Amino acid sequence: MDPILSSIVYFAIGMIFCALGYKVFDIITPFDLNKEIDEHNVAAGLAVAGIFIGVAIVVSAAMI
Repeated sequence: MDPILSSIVYFAIGMIFCALGYKVFDIITPFDLNKEIDEHNVAAGLAVAGIFIGVAIVVSAAMI
């Protein structure tokens, strides 16, 4: 497979899983993450950043 095409495919898969991870985390929390981030809640932003980093680590390890 062409390296550029495989990079694009892996990027798309990674973004899909990051979005799914965010949605799952948003569903299991008792508050609306989008609303909290819009209200400049730093703790909610850090939690979302942690979710993205965690999902990215797992997805990158699975792709190797």
